[in-house]
Amino acid sequence: MITFTTSGTDKELKGILHLQEANLLKNLTQSESLNQGFVTVSHTVEDLKKLNDYEQQLIIKDEDQIVGYLLAMTNASRNDIPILIPMFDLFDSIVYKEKLISAYKYIVVGQACIQKEYRGKGLLDKSYSAYKTFFKDKYDFAITEIALNNTRSLNAHKRIGFVELKRTRDINNMEWIVVIWEWK
Repeated sequence: MITFTTSGTDKELKGILHLQEANLLKNLTQSESLNQGFVTVSHTVEDLKKLNDYEQQLIIKDEDQIVGYLLAMTNASRNDIPILIPMFDLFDSIVYKEKLISAYKYIVVGQACIQKEYRGKGLLDKSYSAYKTFFKDKYDFAITEIALNNTRSLNAHKRIGFVELKRTRDINNMEWIVVIWEWK
């Protein structure tokens, strides 16, 4: 039985981290990362607890097992994970509909991940629908950045309704695409 809910327990946070670890770019072959997608940032239980102080993380469960997640970050949590501060600084510099992103109330999809055996079953679309339901009354849109070479993720986010805002490169010369999913 698949359910979409928010994280609350240490066991659930550890389930997110277990799935994250299995899908980190550094832990995948080149073929796996090209065909299956990947995540780039590694978190700790403490990181996720800090994020949960602002907004809980959306999790997908099959019975008691975490089989997917969408992380939720807010502008208030921007300094809690130092490696992600440049992403928030980038968002602050982007103009959207004649206003800086920082002038809006937005939620950042910190990461999206579905367990390999559960991919291709519509769970990402359903999880984003749940994410929107959980957060649309508090935020104008969801925003995130996706590595250009993560084509599976880019295509999935386009299908869901995200649109490209900006392209940029990080300090390692990796190209990223900032995407937004407007809710208002």
